[in-house]
Amino acid sequence: MIQAIPKHVSFDEFIAWYPENSEYRYELHDGVIIQMPKPTGKHSQVSGFIVLKVGMEIYRLNLPYFIPKDCVIKPSREESGYEPDVIVLDKHTIGNEPRWERESIITQGTSARLVIEVVSTNWSDDYALKLEEYESVGIPEYWIVDYLGLGGKRYIGFPKQPTVSVCQLVDGSYQIRQFRESDRIESAAFPELNLTAQQVFKVGE
Repeated sequence: MIQAIPKHVSFDEFIAWYPENSEYRYELHDGVIIQMPKPTGKHSQVSGFIVLKVGMEIYRLNLPYFIPKDCVIKPSREESGYEPDVIVLDKHTIGNEPRWERESIITQGTSARLVIEVVSTNWSDDYALKLEEYESVGIPEYWIVDYLGLGGKRYIGFPKQPTVSVCQLVDGSYQIRQFRESDRIESAAFPELNLTAQQVFKVGE
């Protein structure tokens, strides 16, 4: 269950408030601090597996990218902030971020190569709210990994089934492709990545 902390705050107030070493993650949605649901074991396994596969690709190709343990994305709206499940940052452009070194905050889409959200009970945030926000800040690639097929029918069709939605930024708007079963996930950030949707879903079974 997502728990809201009933106080309207700015992004800077949210960052100053954020408790250190908390067992929970928090996000700021339109000025409201939201306690995110504690990830299930399967959710953590899926996230960890993706980090492993993407990290191996970064290492194999000696790419100038890294995957931070913690990172907050501040979109253009002053009163929102999101902590994605996985984010791949670019060493060449992260230096342009005024708040990265001190606070692990990014405000520019050019700092990220890829953002991934693993869907849980608050699936509408990933398919609607965060998609719009990541698009507006200019994140070039965004994956929605719905390993349980929880998303609404308008997003993943009917009958609902596990789906990876890959959103690519084209002329300022996301173009979405979906991958299921034995489909190889096609990524502009990692064009040689050898990973199928089913390999990801199997981790969450």
